[in-house]
Amino acid sequence: MLTRRAVLPTRLGELTVVLEGDAVAGLYFPGHWRDPQRAEVGEEVAHDPLAAMVHQQLGEYLDGARRSFELPLALRGSDFHRRVWERLLAIPYGEKVTYGALATELGAAAQAIGGAVGQNPVSIIVPCHRVVGADGSLTGYAGGIERKRALLELEEPAADRVDRLF
Repeated sequence: MLTRRAVLPTRLGELTVVLEGDAVAGLYFPGHWRDPQRAEVGEEVAHDPLAAMVHQQLGEYLDGARRSFELPLALRGSDFHRRVWERLLAIPYGEKVTYGALATELGAAAQAIGGAVGQNPVSIIVPCHRVVGADGSLTGYAGGIERKRALLELEEPAADRVDRLF
């Protein structure tokens, strides 16, 4: 499988997208908790149709014109991790869920859910930013709490939003 990467300038900073064949395998922030190894991400490409599609959809999302992504994903991880990530994909735009609620639903400990959420390789597209603490607090995020806050604010109804994003 041909693995390659592209760096995408966005309002959140330069994001590295990892592409595997015809699917998105990773989306990483600068200083991401788990920076992928060079061998995992392949050579950097300047022009790639799938990278261009990711860039376009991210831009639309960050501009408030898109609520979901239409991108093929290659989610690599344990069966448990993939179950958690598939559940994250089902969290509707503008909604939040707690680690505890996910733990109850998936029959796992909240800490295990937190570990799987933290290992999400496709930030934003697999919306791990929509998972919050039991009291609604913003807890760890691979891109930093400020980015998590900005993404959640972006998804607030326009009447409730404070336009201070990014």
